[in-house]
Order: sequence, then C-alpha cells, then structure tokens
Amino acid sequence: MSVNTVAIWVEGAAALLAVCGMAYGLIALWAARAFERDVKRARRLVSEPEQWPGVTVLKPMKGVDARMYAGLVSHCRLSYPGEVELLFGVSSLDDPAVAEIARLRVEYPKADIRLVECPEVLGANGKVSNLAQMAPQARHEYLVVNDSDIRVAPEYLQRVMTPFAFSSDDKRVGLVTLPYVGRALGGLWSKLESLGIATEFMAGVLTARKLEGGVKFGLGSTLATTKSALAAIGGFESLVDELADDYELGARLSAAGYRVELIAEVVETSVPAYSLRGFCEHQLRWSRGVRDSRKAGYLGLGVTYMVPWSLMAVIASAGSLWSVSLLSLALLVRYAVALTVGVGVLNDVQVVRFAWLLPLRDCFALFFWVWSYASDEVVWRGQRFRLKDGRLEPVQM
Repeated sequence: MSVNTVAIWVEGAAALLAVCGMAYGLIALWAARAFERDVKRARRLVSEPEQWPGVTVLKPMKGVDARMYAGLVSHCRLSYPGEVELLFGVSSLDDPAVAEIARLRVEYPKADIRLVECPEVLGANGKVSNLAQMAPQARHEYLVVNDSDIRVAPEYLQRVMTPFAFSSDDKRVGLVTLPYVGRALGGLWSKLESLGIATEFMAGVLTARKLEGGVKFGLGSTLATTKSALAAIGGFESLVDELADDYELGARLSAAGYRVELIAEVVETSVPAYSLRGFCEHQLRWSRGVRDSRKAGYLGLGVTYMVPWSLMAVIASAGSLWSVSLLSLALLVRYAVALTVGVGVLNDVQVVRFAWLLPLRDCFALFFWVWSYASDEVVWRGQRFRLKDGRLEPVQM
C-alpha cells in the first residue's frame, strides 16, 4: 500500500470521526440547555419544607491538602436550618489532618464536630474503608459525603436536602449529587485538568443525563443519601474495593429502584500543581476508572474528540482547504460546548482564562483515552493497583 493511499485512508477516517465528534458536541449543547430548563422549572415548583431533617456530613481524611482548611471552614459556616453534624474519619490519630480538625474546633466552637478513628483496613479503597467505619457513628439518618478539600456555599446543605424533602414513595430519592469545578493551583498540568473537568467531563455528565433519561451514577463532589438506602445496597462495605466508588454508589442505588438527582449547586475542588508524572498518573486512573465503570460509553468517548481528529485530517491532507474548514468548524463547536457548559452552567471563569489551552487539552484527552486501553494498572496515593471490572487489586512490587 502506497504512502498516498495510507494518507487518504487516514484523512477520510479522521474526517469522519471529527464529524461524529461535532454531532456529539451539538448533543452536549442540547443536553446543557435541557439541564438549565429543568433547573428553572424545579425552582419554580419547589418551596422550602416546613421542617429540615438533621444531617451528618461524612468527611474521610488523609493528610493535609492544598486549600483543605478553607474547605473545612466553609462547612462550619453553613446556614442550614436543621441540625448538622460534621464527622471526620482518619485511619490513624497520627494523621496530620487531626491537627487541622482540632484547629477547626477551636475556631468554630459552636459547630458539632466529631473525630472518628477508623483503624481497620476493609478493602483496597482506603476512603470507602473509612466511610464504612464512620457511617455507624453518624447520629442522623441523612448522610452527605464529600472530599476533604470541597468548598461549599452557605446554602449548600439546604439545596442538597431539598430533593429529599419532596420525594414521594413511588419516586424515592436515594442519592443527590452535584456538578463541580476544579480550581487550578498552578502550572500547565493543573490548568489542563481543570479545563477537562469543566468542559469535557461535566459535558459528558449532562449528555448522559439527557440520553439516559436521568442520572444513574454519583459524582464524588457530593454524595447525599440515607442510611436506609445505603443498607439496601449493602452499605459502604460493598464498595471497599471499587475504584469509582462514587459512580458505583449511584449506579447501585439506581438499580435498586431509587432516583438519583443531579442538582444545579456547584462546588469547588482543588487541582494541585502536578508534575508531568503526577498528571499522567491521575488522568490514567480517572480514565481507567471510567473505562471499567461505563465500558460501552467509554469506548464511544473516542469519537467525541473533534479537534484532534480534525487536526489529524489537516496533517494527512497536507493542509487542504476542506480539512482546514473542518478544523475551523470543529473549533467553533468545541468552544461553544466549553463556554455553554463551563461558563453558562458551572460559572467557571477559569474556562475563559484558559480557553487558549483547549486544543492541547483535547489532544491529551485523546492520548489518555488510547493509553487507558494499554494496561489495567493505576497508581493511587503512591500505591499501584490492578483494575479488574472496576475493583482494585494491590500489585506486589
């Protein structure tokens, strides 16, 4: 086969994939608009309940992360009308996070703060292992789980609890989950990841919500549920070996007949100033986790990268006019999705500041999508694991 023949095949395949990616982009725009309409409709129909139930916020801790304390403080400033218990869990009382919790107690003496030691290792997922030991200590039926660095608004808990307050027996809400943005803490890799969260990942979430008739999974930014719903799926203990525990929690509750609600309250997490190696390890862990959780959907994700595919068509066709026109159209659709979801839905101003990096972000995303199929290994907090149908198995070094 001649070089020219190969080039023709490559430019044809790349052009077809780019067109498919643009079609996906239009669906994502439709899904984002549908989400905004549903949010406006819900706000018109829902009023505040007469009585707000007590809530326990479960925060598994390990070490001290950037901006973590600011996130903890935001939970002490909640304006929730009902009782709020903040339950922190650590694997060892020697963990540096213990000192931060003690500081929080001093600065916010009126907050109901408790520390729970979780010494048992129940599975490969240390976070869920802690949650399984924390949940029985919670004083309230309603549980809200989020990561240590999540930063929330004062009205956060009221908005999270509203779907439960108006849940009926035939449409039981089993999980409330939230979109989120990643605050880049410095460096190219941090900016690329924050862009991916706001313009790629969350666009995919909204598209899945529209195409699947609702959300059937959870997002780790917030997982609000009840003890009774948890018991119906075997509790946190059933998730102690899962990498994508947030996704699985929502999927299992949905399969058990509960409704999963994605609400419009946006929270913020921190994206550290990665090294290149740290960035690659995190992206691969994320990619392989999604790959094992949503096998068919993840396979189809490859066609969504319209900008890299159209760039490939430009290169293969030696910069022909049609390929440059295709690239221009792909960029137009891609930036429309980024601004609609990242700015319009999530109100993430970083998307505007880092918009020039979007083509580079998409090229990396396609690279990680391909690389994710090369192996089943992931690195998490310095430990190496092998993924088998989404479950973590430690790799002996």
